[in-house]
Amino acid sequence: MKFEAITIKDIAKALGLSPSTVSRALRDSYEIGEDTKKKVQDYARENNYRPNPAALSLKEKRTRSIGIVVAEIANSFFSQIIDGVESVAYNKGYNVIITQSKESVEKEKQILEYLTSRSVDGVIISVSAETDEFSQFSDLKDRGMHIVFVDRISSEIDSHKVTVDNNFGAYQATKHLIENGCKNIAVICNNLNLSITQERIAGCEKALNEKGMRLKKDQIKYCNYGRNIQDEVEKALDQLFKQKNKPDGVVSLSDRLSTEIIRYLNLKGIKIPEQVALIGFSNSKNTELLNPSLSVIQQPAFEMGQTAANFLLQMIESKRPVTDFESRVLTPEIITRKSSGKK
Repeated sequence: MKFEAITIKDIAKALGLSPSTVSRALRDSYEIGEDTKKKVQDYARENNYRPNPAALSLKEKRTRSIGIVVAEIANSFFSQIIDGVESVAYNKGYNVIITQSKESVEKEKQILEYLTSRSVDGVIISVSAETDEFSQFSDLKDRGMHIVFVDRISSEIDSHKVTVDNNFGAYQATKHLIENGCKNIAVICNNLNLSITQERIAGCEKALNEKGMRLKKDQIKYCNYGRNIQDEVEKALDQLFKQKNKPDGVVSLSDRLSTEIIRYLNLKGIKIPEQVALIGFSNSKNTELLNPSLSVIQQPAFEMGQTAANFLLQMIESKRPVTDFESRVLTPEIITRKSSGKK
C-alpha cells in the first residue's frame, strides 16, 4: 500500500474548515483566531502533517536548498565547515547538497553546473587548488546565483567572503619555530594559485624578516594535490633534505600536508623536534595523538561555516538585491605541542 501524506485539504475536511483557513492557521497568520489556530496546529501535529517542499518552492520561488563545494569532505577542516553550514541551514529549513572538487577545476565546473541544474538557491564554495581563473563564478553571479566564498576565495568576484587571518597564523607558526631555536626554516604548501597559500607564505616571510632572516626560493616547496599527495610530499621533502643546508624547522601550510610530513619524517628516522621542528595548519582532532604530538595553527572552521551560511541565507531571503558585501576574517589559534619543541 502506498503511503500518502496528510494534506491541507485533509485537515480542512476533518475540521470542517476551508483550505485557505487551514493554510493561514498553519502559518500563524494574525487573520485567524487563536482557538482556530490551536485546533488546526494540534490536529496537524497529531497527524504528522509536513508541508510539501515542492509546493513551497513553487510558491516562494525557492527550492530551500543550498550547495556547498569543498576540496575534500574527508578533510577535517572542511568537514567542520560543512557542520557549521548545516547547523544554520537546518535551523532555517534549508537542505544542504554537499559536494567535493577533489582539487580538480574540471570537476568543480561540473559540480557547479549540476547544482544550478538542481536550482539551488545559492552556493558556498572553497575553490579547488587548480582554479586559476574565475569566469565560471562571474557567469553564475550574472545569472542571479547567490555565491559566498569560504577559506579559499576569489578577490575578483564581488561577494561575501569568510576567511581566517592566514598571514597572522603563518606568522605565529614561523615566529614560534624561530623562538625555539630554528635557523633554517622550510615551508611546505599548496598550489600557489590559492589565496591561502599566498597569504600564508607572506606571513612566514614577515616573521623571518623581523629576525634578519629570509625565506629562499629553494626552501619553499609546492604540492599541487595531484592524485597522490603522499608522493608529492615525499618528493618535496626529499629535495629539501638533499640540500647542503638542511632545514631544522618546517612550517606546513595545510591540513593534509601536516600529517603527511610527520609520517615522512618518522619513516626516514628524522627525529622530531631534535633534528627538525614541525608546526602545521591542521584542524584534525588526532594531531595530539601523533608521535610526537603535532603543534598546529587551528582555524575556527565551524564558525566559518556558520558565518558563510548566515551570509548566504541573508542574500537568498533579502527582498532587495544585495550589493554591499562583507569580507569576514576570523582569528586562528596556535597550539604548541612536542613537535615544535626547543632545539
